[in-house]
Amino acid sequence: MLDYTLEDTIIAASTPPGYGGIGIIRLSGKDALKIAKRLFKPKRARARILPRQALFGNLIDLEKNEAFDEAYLLYFPAPHSYTRENVVEISCHGSPVVEGEVLRLGILAGARHARPGEFTLRAYLNGRLDIIRAEAVDNLIRAASIKTAKMAFSQLDGNLSKKISGLRARNIDLLSQIEASLEFPDEKLQITPEKIAGSLEKTIEYLDDLVSSYRAGKALLEGVTLAIMGRTNVGKSTLFNTILEEERAIVTPFPGTTRDYLKEKIKIKDTFFNLVDMAGLGKPSSAIEKEGIRRGKKIASEADGLLIMLDASRKENSEDLALIEEFPDKKALLVFNKIDLARKMDVRGIKKRFHRLSALEISALKGTNLSKLKEKLFEVFSPKFEDREEVIFHQRQKLLLEEALGHFRKGLKLLLDGHPEEFCAEEIRKTIPIIGQLTGDIRVDEVIEKIFSRFCVGK
Repeated sequence: MLDYTLEDTIIAASTPPGYGGIGIIRLSGKDALKIAKRLFKPKRARARILPRQALFGNLIDLEKNEAFDEAYLLYFPAPHSYTRENVVEISCHGSPVVEGEVLRLGILAGARHARPGEFTLRAYLNGRLDIIRAEAVDNLIRAASIKTAKMAFSQLDGNLSKKISGLRARNIDLLSQIEASLEFPDEKLQITPEKIAGSLEKTIEYLDDLVSSYRAGKALLEGVTLAIMGRTNVGKSTLFNTILEEERAIVTPFPGTTRDYLKEKIKIKDTFFNLVDMAGLGKPSSAIEKEGIRRGKKIASEADGLLIMLDASRKENSEDLALIEEFPDKKALLVFNKIDLARKMDVRGIKKRFHRLSALEISALKGTNLSKLKEKLFEVFSPKFEDREEVIFHQRQKLLLEEALGHFRKGLKLLLDGHPEEFCAEEIRKTIPIIGQLTGDIRVDEVIEKIFSRFCVGK
């Protein structure tokens, strides 16, 4: 259960902290306009606050009765607002001091500081948004590219919600037909096993496609995590610094300099990449290196892709080959480094042996082929959508879809194996509340609070 009341009028900054031309303070609740009138005085005498019309005025210090900034006030009466409550937005100068004072005075006048995500939570509870659309608000704000923004906006516009709600309605209808047929066998309501199977197969195909979209959606929203792996002293940290164009990692001529890992984000075209520089893999010479290698392997196993670095100035050995073969199911790019030195590695032979992997020769120290490397990173690891209509961005959505998918598959198998139709109906019945949780038609308060608590305060 929520541990705070939703009857209060709430206040929060809607713009990010820091300095800017404009800062927006938002109030929502039955007393939003009443509180705002205490803080705001129009420049023109007898000026009226009208719905959805900006009014220019001064912000007033309640304790000293003196102006401290100029601002615009916008009033959105319920239910025609984001939260479907009375909402007031005050646009003042984007000074942390000024914004902080507006918040302080608003609380002094009777508002409560909003919890993280409480504006969007109220929009959901008041029927303005369902959970998928509410999550899309967060996705749209966090979008790293216009591609992500467009997909998030499509979900905010209700496209995915309509499809999920339609899917739930169709399965309720299918379930009712099966149960009616079983309950009234003499009424000629018989629905054939073939029709049931056909409906389930279409549902399974659709859900399977949605679940498979999660990896791309997660990568779009959070970035593609790439682990730079290789033996000690192959130039991983130098490459890390070169790509970032700053001295982020310590580089020395001595093996084992990197004991832990460093992680930084870069953007290539419309995709973010989380680069991870980690300890060199191989035989450890100390307990610290051993722990670094253990962590490095864990990072590599969890990463979306691998940059496998090899030192072209050294003769390849079994450790190099084992490194390439260690994660066969991962997307990987072979990077042959130190081509500014005399080549001793059989680069051509390794490329031929591991022909399934893309490869590039570079000099991290000299920056040779750095632009080609970035192109390769985008080409190999950037999420591919192939004109996919919908993408899911959140693990919550993926887990619920997988759970529903499991029941649909089990129901279809029972039907095809010749079991009575009521066995299949029971599996379909189990999916109805699961799909309902996706959009929030069925509420689980602990889940609801967890979802909205990850949003920014002013949303």
